[in-house]
Amino acid sequence: MPNILVVDDEQNVLEIVRFNLERAGYKVITAKDGNIALELARSRNPDLIVLDLLMPGLDGYSICRLLQRDPATRRIPIIMLSARSDELDKVLGLEMGADDYITKPFSPRELVARVNARLRRDKKEEFIIPRDSKNIIMRGKLIIDKECMSIELGGKKQYLKAKEFELLYFLACQPGKYFSRYFLLKQFWEFDVSNDSRTVDVHIRRIRQKLEILNANQQYIETARGVGYRFIETNL
Repeated sequence: MPNILVVDDEQNVLEIVRFNLERAGYKVITAKDGNIALELARSRNPDLIVLDLLMPGLDGYSICRLLQRDPATRRIPIIMLSARSDELDKVLGLEMGADDYITKPFSPRELVARVNARLRRDKKEEFIIPRDSKNIIMRGKLIIDKECMSIELGGKKQYLKAKEFELLYFLACQPGKYFSRYFLLKQFWEFDVSNDSRTVDVHIRRIRQKLEILNANQQYIETARGVGYRFIETNL
């Protein structure tokens, strides 16, 4: 039974989320502040975290950033909850490391559906990639390691979150081929994406930032306006 950590300073929200997730068959751990949430994330190693953005003390942004820095917690998927519906807030949440973002008031059914989709992909390891794909592939001198969810170049290594790695690996397995934003959203998020037009953009930007740390002079992912994204074939 998957364990889910729910973090929110509002007791009524905690109760609503707990009730619906437990009814869906999940084991739920709760926390009402950021420091306790960090302790539970490190000690209980949940399969997923539902995280409120606005809390006293450590807010959701800070928690995301700290979880990303810790090798023991950086792979835990995070779904962020927030009363802020501005696109800028959503983009910032995704850039801080959240895998998904849901605005309050939210539909409990939608929340459960997104949790199901995220954990279903992790459980089945549903990388949407060619059948002959390997655990390690090389594109030029860039090493992409599926088992470690990492990229390496010239002795320098960067670790990616699960969703970032899925996108990169998928594109790198089919270099030169364009994939539209809509296609990637439907394939990797598995829910109604009509209001999530920036989600892929933010994840691609995070991937690019990590690639640039390895090699600032090489562009690996190209954007074609109105077409989509592709991984560029390279010998570098």
